[in-house]
Amino acid sequence: MSDDNKDLGDELNDMIGDAKESAKKAGEKITQKTSELADDAKEFAEEAKEKATEFANEAKEVLSDGKNVAIIAHITLIGWIIAIIMNSSNKTELGSFYIRQMLGFIIISFVLGWIPILNILVLLVLFVAWIMSLIGALGGEKKTSFLLGSQFQEWFKSL
Repeated sequence: MSDDNKDLGDELNDMIGDAKESAKKAGEKITQKTSELADDAKEFAEEAKEKATEFANEAKEVLSDGKNVAIIAHITLIGWIIAIIMNSSNKTELGSFYIRQMLGFIIISFVLGWIPILNILVLLVLFVAWIMSLIGALGGEKKTSFLLGSQFQEWFKSL
């Protein structure tokens, strides 16, 4: 019986040794995988940082070119006021151009829009000029209106 106990003890010691060796191998694999994942995370973080920087630079270009100011100036009187405020902090030639255009359209609509017979015709002509102006603003081009566009630019130089 003692031989049987000795054999069982040897088998148990072998099993414990195998378990320790397997645990050691598992620990090494975990350490290796953790290191690989940490490297992947660093790589991903660097890519994300580069993409965020690119996005921020593109956003600055979009906001600085005045195109947004030009488009916002076309959205009612409130939009025009917002465009003036936006343009005052970062003046752009395109934004100022369309702010002057729209001021002219607003003045004409208030002055001539009250004449009973002409108001429909005046507002229709202004709407066509507004659409053409909006198309120019969307394209980022300075297009003077057929309706006193060059005079608006002269009259409202200070804007």
